[in-house]
Order: sequence, then structure tokens, then C-alpha cells
Amino acid sequence: MISSGSAKHQYLAAISVNIVSISYGAFCGWPSASFLELGGEDSPLATGPLSNQDQGWVASTVCIGGLFGGILFAWLAERIGRRWSLLWLAVPNLIGWIIIPFASTPTHLIVARFIGGAAGGGCFSVIPIYIAELASDSVRGVLGTFLVLTCNGGVVLAFVLGYYFDYATVSWLVSTLSFVFVGCFWFMPETPQHLAKQNRVQEAEQSLRYYRNIRISPATELSEDLKLELEKLKPTEKTDLDAKDDNAEDENAVTWADFADAKVRKAFLLGLGLVTFNQLCGCFAMVNYTAVIFEQAGASLAPTVSAIIVGSIQLLGTYTSTLLVERLGRKILLLVSAVGIGLGQSAMGSYSYLKVLDYDVSSYGWVPVAGFSFMLLLAASGLLTLPFLVIAEILPPKIRSTANMILMSVLWVIATAAIKLMPLFTATLGMHGTVFMFASMSFSAALFIAIFVPETKGKTTETILANL
Repeated sequence: MISSGSAKHQYLAAISVNIVSISYGAFCGWPSASFLELGGEDSPLATGPLSNQDQGWVASTVCIGGLFGGILFAWLAERIGRRWSLLWLAVPNLIGWIIIPFASTPTHLIVARFIGGAAGGGCFSVIPIYIAELASDSVRGVLGTFLVLTCNGGVVLAFVLGYYFDYATVSWLVSTLSFVFVGCFWFMPETPQHLAKQNRVQEAEQSLRYYRNIRISPATELSEDLKLELEKLKPTEKTDLDAKDDNAEDENAVTWADFADAKVRKAFLLGLGLVTFNQLCGCFAMVNYTAVIFEQAGASLAPTVSAIIVGSIQLLGTYTSTLLVERLGRKILLLVSAVGIGLGQSAMGSYSYLKVLDYDVSSYGWVPVAGFSFMLLLAASGLLTLPFLVIAEILPPKIRSTANMILMSVLWVIATAAIKLMPLFTATLGMHGTVFMFASMSFSAALFIAIFVPETKGKTTETILANL
């Protein structure tokens, strides 16, 4: 068991790298209050108020940018390392925020959202790999939840700032996080696994000593745990030493043959199932209907206040996941989350259907709000948070970056489609039919998790693959 003292540098690294996730979360939450200002009669845009169609494009373009950024930064992570790839995230993150105050047309906002979305794609492609490669088995779960925790924290930050300031001021304030991120993360070393893969064995050992909070000195005696971790890096190290000819890069290059192994293929398919249900459960798409759901319940809260409440519920759920992930394990949290989402959506769908049938449901106006809140709380504690951690844990080191890039690309495509098709679903199936459809996917996710997803708590990648 790793003590809290020896894990201090691992927590410091996880907090530092996720400062950029706070900024991206704020980017996701920015439209909530800003669209009220940009779509109003006094819109500061030269083209006039932002139309509903333009709002749809401005909101969803962040997912398209995420698809592009996920591929780009995953590729960079293999070429220039995890650390430098993450540091470069500050550039599109900063540019995306700076464009917004100067935007005079919807096109300018779409471009800004695309660039900022690219930074988000990089976050979800590279940060899970970075954490998985530096963290001890005993704290890997907690550190892995920081990504979604800080992202949801950024969403709440944008909601709160949007309540007090105009959209341009919010952009200037949050843009400073890019500089804070670079200033804090600059001093973190590259991950031991990547350094060993590059045949930089001594640097890999120094990196491992740093992340295990062991004084970097040749005179310091290595513990048995540290010696074991160094031994795990040796096969890659030896391969590099023996391959100094022109075929060295080919041996480390990822090919289709690497996916032919049954265990690798199963790990990839498990990841594919997790990212698919992460979006098809509908929670991410339904957040866009927060105002509608609160209005159905007869809530008198202002849209900005409703958004702050919803964001706070998500943040609470993610924090719950951080507290429980190393106590209960990944599988049980994912399973409880999927079932809870389905139950919450079933309650919402039933209320909406009874209302369509002209039943008197006025005394049950609290049901959609309670169901929606329950759904978000359970989603944030499991199905929206843990797939990124589990995927990084089950993928073999050699294909981890490439496979994660593919899986995150699939996620961004599904997310974009879900957001754009949501109005079509509600128009053809009704709100109740749409919610019931999502509920069926949530219960399907529970079955998938119960049957196929392994428990990865406290296990090494080698043990996880052996169990597959």
C-alpha cells in the first residue's frame, strides 16, 4: 500500500495537469448564460441576435473540435511525449477563449468553439494515459477521476461567473487558467513508461523516483516496490537496446497485428462499449434540456440559477466517485450508476407520458426535477466519469495511446450526433419517448458492465490483461 506521503507528487501532478481541464469545463458551460445575452435583442454581435440554429452550431462545434484535437494530441503524445503534448494544450485553450470577446459574427464563435474543443479532445485523449503511466496501483483510481471532477468544476465556474459577468468578461477571466496551467505543470517530468520506451532508462528511473516521492540520489536504496516497477519497464528498455538498427522504430510502431491478440482485442472492445454507453445513456445530451425539464416542473428559478444547481449536482456526483472508487471499485460504481440513470430516466419519462395523456400530474411536478437530479448524480459518480479511467487501465501500454485516440474519436462522433439529433428525437418520439429510449440504453449498459467489464481496482495492467 502506498502511503499518502509517497503519493504526494502523484497528487500534485494530477492536480497540475487538470488545471487545463477546469478551463475546458468552463468552455462547455460558457454557452448556458452567454446565449441569453448573445440571443437577446441587445446582442453585441454585429449580425444581430444569435438564432436558435446558430446556437446549435456554436454549442455542438466543441464536439467536432474535440474529435480533431483528440486525434492530434494523441499523435503528439507518441511523437513528443505525454508532457509536451499536454503543455501544447494551453495554446488552443488560450486561443479559443481570446477569440470570443472579439467575435462579431456566429462564425467567429464557431471557430472559437472548435479551437477550444480541440483542447478538450486533447485532455480526454492524453490525460488518462499520463495518469495511468505515473500513478501507483493504489491511487490510480482516485487520480483518474480528477479529469471529470475538474471538468465539472469548470462547468460550475462558468455558470457562476456567467451569473455575475457578461460573456466577454468571463472569457478574459477563464483565459488566465492557461497561464496557471503552464506555470504549474511545467515542472512535472515525463512519465516513466514513455521515457523507458524511448530508451531513456536513467531518466525513467528518476521520473519514477519523483512520482514515488523518493529522493533523487544514486545513494538512496530502492524499495522492493520501486525495484518491481523498474523491472516492469525493462522489457521495453531491452527491446530498444537491441534494436539500434533501422528496424527499431518498426518494432515500437503500432500495427493492426497488435490488435489481433485476443486479450488486446477484448480490451479494445470493452473500451468501445464503455465510450458508446457513456454517450448513448443520454445524460450529456439531456443536460441541454435542463431549462425545459425545470419549466415542466413549474420551477420558478431563473435559467442561470437552474444551471448552477445542475452543475453543482454533477460536481457532487463526481466527487462521490473520487471518494468511493478505491473503496467500492470501478465495476460496482459503474453498475450502480447505469441502473440509477435508468431509474431516474424512467421516472422522468413516466411523468412526461402521463402529462401527454392529460392526466392531472400537477401535484407531482417535483418528479422530473428529482428524477433529473438523481440521474445526473448517479451518472457523474460512474458512467460519465469512470470509463476514461478503466479504458486507460485495461489497454496494453504499446497500443494505449493509439487505441485511446480511436475510442475518444468514437465518443466525440456519438456526442455530436446525440446533441444534433436530440430535437429530432423529441419531435418524432416526444420527450417521454426520447427519455424512455435513453433509459433502455442505460439498462443495457448495466447488463454490459455486469457481464463483461472486469474489476481493475488495485491491479496492474499485466494482471488485468491476464484476467481478460
